[in-house]
Amino acid sequence: MLTVDAHHHLWENPPACARLDDDRMRSVRRPFTVAQWQAQLRAAEVDRSILVESGRCDEAESEHLLRWATEAPQIAGVVLWADLTGPGLEARISRHLRRSGGDRVVGVRAQIQAESDPDHLDRPDVRHGLRVVAAAGLAFDLLVRADQLPAAARAAAALPHVRFVLDHLGKPEIRAGATGLARWRGAFAALAEQPNVTAKMSGLVTEADWVSWRADDLRPFVREALDRFGPDRLMFGSDWPLCLLAGSYGRVRAALHQVLPPLSEAASHAIFGGTAARVYRLGV
Repeated sequence: MLTVDAHHHLWENPPACARLDDDRMRSVRRPFTVAQWQAQLRAAEVDRSILVESGRCDEAESEHLLRWATEAPQIAGVVLWADLTGPGLEARISRHLRRSGGDRVVGVRAQIQAESDPDHLDRPDVRHGLRVVAAAGLAFDLLVRADQLPAAARAAAALPHVRFVLDHLGKPEIRAGATGLARWRGAFAALAEQPNVTAKMSGLVTEADWVSWRADDLRPFVREALDRFGPDRLMFGSDWPLCLLAGSYGRVRAALHQVLPPLSEAASHAIFGGTAARVYRLGV
């Protein structure tokens, strides 16, 4: 069974963004290299991975990601940053696809979570950018807050030809327990109704209490995701190195195994590799 970690980051220098400026983040404000990542994969017996932009939001990072992908055969796909509303989006994507490593580009992500407007994805210029991404044959990673999920559902319904991948299950407030579950569940279910959306079970431990979380805290959110999406539309992602704020790679992966119900071989293959390979069209 091919195993795929569908979501991780690398950086030589931490991205300059508000979330990493928080003093609690200082443990990840250091380099995380290809060699370190390869060691993580070997230890976890994971075959391939998807390298995702880190929030730096510049073209220079895209060049770094493509270079690292050429250095590490384990990196089967790269999700680059793009400004959906900026000029020349189609030309910029085309330029990346022609570069060395461009054959590894499988998706695009924008920092929608940083937009104050919960309805940002309703904007016509944003919708146009999503069409450009789809026309290039790429998936679009949805990095959204829970309050942005309704707009994400509307965008997915309006653009059925776009392959949307929801990062981190839409960032539910796991640390808020039952209250966080109630705030998230309805909008999450509405998004799951759109057949062109898949979701990553990633980044959950950093939405829980970083110090005191237990696997059981994740259980209702993971089970809701499985009920709504099913294994063929779900994928595992570590969110390394950001997961290190709350736990090791091994602990994060073990927690997901612990809270999932008993799975058939086919369902396990989908969540831990098959869905990512299909949705991102990995050449593996």
